[in-house]
Amino acid sequence: MKLKEAQNLIKKVGIDGFLFSSQANVFYLSGFRSTHAYIILTPSSKVLLTDGRYYEKARAQLKDWEVVLIKGRALRTIKNYIREMGIKEVGFESDRVSYDFRRKLKSRYIKWVPFSNFLQDIRAVKTRLEIDIMREGVKKSDSIFRSLLEFIRPGLREIDVRAYIVEKIFEAGSTGESFPAIIASGEGSAIPHWETSTRPIKEGPLLIDMGLMWNGYCTDFTRTLYIGTPDRDFEKIYTTVRDAHLFALERVREGNKLGDVDRAAREHIKSKRLGKYFNHSTGHGIGVEIHEFPRVYYKGEDSKVEIREGMVFTVEPGIYIPGKFGVRLENIVVVRNGVGEPLSDVGIEMIKL
Repeated sequence: MKLKEAQNLIKKVGIDGFLFSSQANVFYLSGFRSTHAYIILTPSSKVLLTDGRYYEKARAQLKDWEVVLIKGRALRTIKNYIREMGIKEVGFESDRVSYDFRRKLKSRYIKWVPFSNFLQDIRAVKTRLEIDIMREGVKKSDSIFRSLLEFIRPGLREIDVRAYIVEKIFEAGSTGESFPAIIASGEGSAIPHWETSTRPIKEGPLLIDMGLMWNGYCTDFTRTLYIGTPDRDFEKIYTTVRDAHLFALERVREGNKLGDVDRAAREHIKSKRLGKYFNHSTGHGIGVEIHEFPRVYYKGEDSKVEIREGMVFTVEPGIYIPGKFGVRLENIVVVRNGVGEPLSDVGIEMIKL
């Protein structure tokens, strides 16, 4: 169980306990979602603190946890409770808190030890249950995308397409988007994180980047369509991105490095003299947050991370020609039986509407 792994990690680094304050890690460890909850975890105990808006719900949901009601100022309650627990050296999420939060943690009775990305290695490898949840979410996302192909037509606005996606996400039983869907038509597709606009969709490229939340876990999916008959330039770029995606997927193997995955895509794109138009990493970890450790890139520390069974990350190479169009193809990939397995059933061949 991942909670036990976190408790063992606390023991391993030699501290008495850890204060988790980020919504993502509070949910990850407890399965309880709120906008105002904290966890104090020690090698032998687990405590969730929350206010009156969530207290009764937390008590009902977390039967095997100690649940503490926050009265008044949250950090004062937390510090007082830590003193009552008799623990003195306590870690905190230095990468997730504000300067003001850190300042207010100060106490002569507690030694606060900063940690960045404390749970990153634990969260990077998913359990079978986590993978099953994400697979279910992707299945729902695939269904929405397929229905979208029947909906899209010239004259609709980009925002109309996003509205359709959001409606279908809620109809599917999801709690909402995992990020604001990107609907980028024409030259807008050349901007990787285009902001969906009110302009009408015309014949030409249409990039759709969408995701939903399913039982607390994110999906992330991108396809680039063509409305009408694509010209030779678009077909060339699309084929290059498709092949780069497949080359990257081939490198998703247990024991390889994440940098190998990025390089496979990047080197193919460079071989077509298009390297300067691929301006982001090949992927990122995904789970309870849309962007998690590790980054799939040939530079930096993450490039040396060894691929392990159960890792889940995206593969999403892209080429973006300024003022013209862009192409991106993205799947969530799980490392299963030592190799990369896309969770989506939607193929990456060109779709023409």
